[in-house]
Amino acid sequence: MPMPERCSRFAEYRDKVLELFASKGFGQVGMRELATCLGLAPGSLYHHYPSKQHLLLDLIEEFYEELLATLGRIEQKAPAKRDRLPALIRAHLNLHQEMPWHFRLAERDSGCLNEEQQERVRQLREQYERKLLQMLGVRSRFSEQGLLAAGHAIANLLNSAPGWLAQHPLDEQARDELLENLVSGGIERLLAPRRVHEAISLAQPIEKTSKKMPLHPAF
Repeated sequence: MPMPERCSRFAEYRDKVLELFASKGFGQVGMRELATCLGLAPGSLYHHYPSKQHLLLDLIEEFYEELLATLGRIEQKAPAKRDRLPALIRAHLNLHQEMPWHFRLAERDSGCLNEEQQERVRQLREQYERKLLQMLGVRSRFSEQGLLAAGHAIANLLNSAPGWLAQHPLDEQARDELLENLVSGGIERLLAPRRVHEAISLAQPIEKTSKKMPLHPAF
């Protein structure tokens, strides 16, 4: 069954609803409180949204739509795949600053949706993760399930990284540079051709063996 169209007044509601859901927790907010927050009678809110889950779905859909639109813009500006990873990391850092409540809701409260709505979110998330893989040129050395897992892991890295240093008093430039280095290092290792991984695997036993060899006594 197709999901209902987004309410035409969604833009008017968005910011207040985002802040209320994200600050108090989705489960702690009722429709009457939502209506009061928005300056509406409960009946007027029910006219646009049958439940608060419909509002939450609209917010999460908007989040993934913006992520997909961002990937599309990067793909146009950076035709060469080698140039896309830095742009992707920087774009996700910027989006986290512009849409912090969306990130929090998508991560924390998607499970509060009904089964049909959760399926819609899964479809959007998988579309986003597959687009990431395609843009970065992940090779087919992975199985189909391996590719899905890789896309999920890369998406989690990009979307969770901005919170890693939240408690550290770094200036914006230093924080972004550190996060870019951390995230790019992990993703580049994942994207490396098989022969690079094999070379690393072969080198590791040699390093361990060399550490265990006894030193010759000095004369």
